[in-house]
Amino acid sequence: MENKIEFKINGEYIELLALLKAIGIAQTGGHAKMIVDSEEVNRNGTIELRRRAKCIKGDIIIVGEQSITLI
Repeated sequence: MENKIEFKINGEYIELLALLKAIGIAQTGGHAKMIVDSEEVNRNGTIELRRRAKCIKGDIIIVGEQSITLI
C-alpha cells in the first residue's frame, strides 16, 4: 500500500536531496545521498541518480512505499 502525499514547493523547483529531507524520508543530507545512490528514487517513471536534480511541479517521486506529488 502506497502512502501518497502532496508537497508544495516554493519557487520553480526543489533539489532532490532537499526534498527527501523536507519530507522526512531522509534524516540527514548523507542519508539522502545514500538513498539516491542506492537507486531507491523513482522520478516520473525512471530511476533518478542525480542528487541535485531539480524537481518541479507535477513531478511524481516514489521512494519505497512513499509517493510524493509536487504541487
